[in-house]
Amino acid sequence: MKRDNQFIGQSGAFLDAVERASRAAPMNRPVLVIGERGTGKELIAERLHRLSPRWDEPLVTVNCAALPETLIEAELFGHEAGAFTGATRVRAGRFEEADRGTLFLDELGNLSMGAQERLLRAVEYGEVTRIGSSRPIRVDVRIVAATNDDLPALAERGEFRSDLLDRLCFEVITLPPLRVREGDVDVLADYFGRRMAAELQWEGWPGFAEHVRRQLDDYPWPGNVRELRNVVERAVYRWDDWSQPVGHVQFDPFDSPWKPASPAHRKQESAPGQRAA
Repeated sequence: MKRDNQFIGQSGAFLDAVERASRAAPMNRPVLVIGERGTGKELIAERLHRLSPRWDEPLVTVNCAALPETLIEAELFGHEAGAFTGATRVRAGRFEEADRGTLFLDELGNLSMGAQERLLRAVEYGEVTRIGSSRPIRVDVRIVAATNDDLPALAERGEFRSDLLDRLCFEVITLPPLRVREGDVDVLADYFGRRMAAELQWEGWPGFAEHVRRQLDDYPWPGNVRELRNVVERAVYRWDDWSQPVGHVQFDPFDSPWKPASPAHRKQESAPGQRAA
């Protein structure tokens, strides 16, 4: 799927968030981006990087939730050969890769306490130490982090370091969910619909039937813009008559009378010692 790096929308809450990102971009300070899945946190991180003096240096992205706790520190800070089982050679970490550029830490709330401690040192002193080494390495990295977690609440419960949170929250940009972005569902649906129609080589864009527009407006969009894009593109792709407004939309692509049983049901059905009557 082609990557979409444009900001589309007209609601005040959304435009305010984009403006705050533009204002913070030139500052050599950490930024926290808060938002539900699909709201565009990575796009904000890219904007912060592209509008900064570091625009021609690396933008390195790390999804902290995609790596097991045992590997995240090695991924971020690197390791020496023999530092642990499987470390057969020296490897630079993502901090070193992002030197003079920007490091985007997605799903920050998933970092282990050990990784948080190392991250705090990197933010405070501008240096990292590879696992298995005692020699610190100087790095010049701007940190942009994103999460959907309530970090102050995690810090209150001792699950996130308060001192690290204090260092990372120079600016906090909270992205509004799509359901509160007044008027943006129509704007985004039309944008994605037109683009999909062009990809399918339709001769024109008929728009959506009125009842479909009402359905789109009334849907709560738990997956936000990412979900809206999928729903709209699927509706256009499945519509056979480009001369007529798109008249059907399916929000759940898995909805079917023949869909398989949920894992919980399968577990109950196959429990040891149970037999069909």
